[in-house]
Amino acid sequence: MTSYEVIVNTISSTKTKEGLKVQAVLDENIYLRGIKVSDDEISNINLSRDEFHGDWNYSISPNL
Repeated sequence: MTSYEVIVNTISSTKTKEGLKVQAVLDENIYLRGIKVSDDEISNINLSRDEFHGDWNYSISPNL
């Protein structure tokens, strides 16, 4: 890949056999790095891992 434009266009042109289309945009926001999250905060995340590759596929729900 040679540029962000090429990457976004490549992802955006993806389509499944069933017709699902993928949409992609470049997020140019600047985010803080190096923020430490405690073990307690991590353990309180309402995380549901998918049966298929749960380390990659998961949902985070609000704590009510």
